[in-house]
Amino acid sequence: MESQVPPLHTSSSMVSVQELVKNTMDAVPERYVRRDQEPQILSDDRSTQTPIAPIIDMGKFSSNQTVGDQELQKLHGACKDMGLFQLVNHGIGPSLLEDLRHEIDEFFKLPLSEKMKFGVRSGEVEGYGNVMRSEEKLDWGDRFFMVVNPVAKRRPHLFPELPLSLRNTLDTYIKETQKLGMQLLALISKCLDIEMNEMKELFEDGFQTMRMTYYPPCPQPELVIGMRPHSDATGITILNQTNGVHGLQIKKDGVWAPIDILPNAFVVNVGDVMEILSNGLYSSNEHRATVNSTKERISIAMFFNPKLDSEIGPIQSLTTKESPALFRRIKMEKYVKDYFSQKLNGKSFLERMKLQPKKVVSFQGE
Repeated sequence: MESQVPPLHTSSSMVSVQELVKNTMDAVPERYVRRDQEPQILSDDRSTQTPIAPIIDMGKFSSNQTVGDQELQKLHGACKDMGLFQLVNHGIGPSLLEDLRHEIDEFFKLPLSEKMKFGVRSGEVEGYGNVMRSEEKLDWGDRFFMVVNPVAKRRPHLFPELPLSLRNTLDTYIKETQKLGMQLLALISKCLDIEMNEMKELFEDGFQTMRMTYYPPCPQPELVIGMRPHSDATGITILNQTNGVHGLQIKKDGVWAPIDILPNAFVVNVGDVMEILSNGLYSSNEHRATVNSTKERISIAMFFNPKLDSEIGPIQSLTTKESPALFRRIKMEKYVKDYFSQKLNGKSFLERMKLQPKKVVSFQGE
C-alpha cells in the first residue's frame, strides 16, 4: 500500500494540536487557518434548514415482519437521500462504550513523547499525528489511524504496542463493530434486492481501518476545520462520537448543516464504494468536522471495505440497458492506493471513477 502513497513529513516534524492549545495563543497559527471554508447554515428556524439524520432501530429488524419491512424501507430511503443515518439499539452495550470512551481519552492524555512512539513514519499514512503534505493546511485535530483487518496487515509497531487496557478494549470493540457491519451489509443487500452472497463475498474479512480523532477547543473556531470536506472511500463507515460533543456536518442541497447525534447512537455513512456498487442508487455524503471554542471532541470511526484482492464496480444485477453502469471497474487494492495518493477534496475522487457517457451520434434526415 505504501508504494503509491506520497512522501509525508517524518513523525518528528509533526505538530500536535493538543500540545499547541496548552499554550496561550493570541491567534491561530497560519498553518491551520482555512479562510476558504464555507460557513454552515445559520437560522432560527432549524426545522426547515437542518436535516434530521434518519434514526434506524436495529431492534425492529428482529420484530414482526411488518415492522421489519417498514424499517427496511426507512434504511433504503436514508441510504438514497442522505447517505447517512443514526443507528440505535445496535447491540453494543453502554458499558463497553464507556470503557472505550475512557481508554481513548486516556490515550490522548498520554505525554507527547509516548504518543510519538506511534508517529506516522515517512512515506506512510498509518499511526499517530496530523499528516501534512507539502504546504497543505493542517486540520485542527490529532488522529491515530491504522489498518485493523486483515489482521496480517496490522503494523507490528502500532496495535500490538498500544497500552494493554486500550488494546483489549479496542479488540472487543472492533470485533463487535465487525459483526454489526456485516449485519448492516446484509440489510443493505435486502434493500438493493441483491443476493446477500454477493455482498458477503466482497466484505467478509475485508479491508478495514480505524481512526481515533481528538479535536481540541480552538479560540477562533471559525478560522479552522477539524477535518476537511470529504466523502468516505468505503462501503460503510460506523462513527462513534465517544464524548457526545457535536461537530459533524454534512453538505445537503449545497449548504453545510450540523448533525445532532443521539446519546450512544452510531452514525453510519454510505461511502463511495457503496455508491459504486449500487450503481449510483445510494449516494455517499460529503461531510466535515468542525470544532468549538470550549469543548474537546473525540470520535472513533471504523471503515469497512471489500477485500483488497476483489474487484469493485456496479453490481451486475443493478445494471440494465436502461440503467447502464455509471462507474468503471477497479481492483480494490488499486482503489485504496489511488485514494491515499491524493488529498481530501469533497467527492472529487469518486468523480474520477465515473464512466463518460457515450455520445449519441445522430444523422440529419434520419
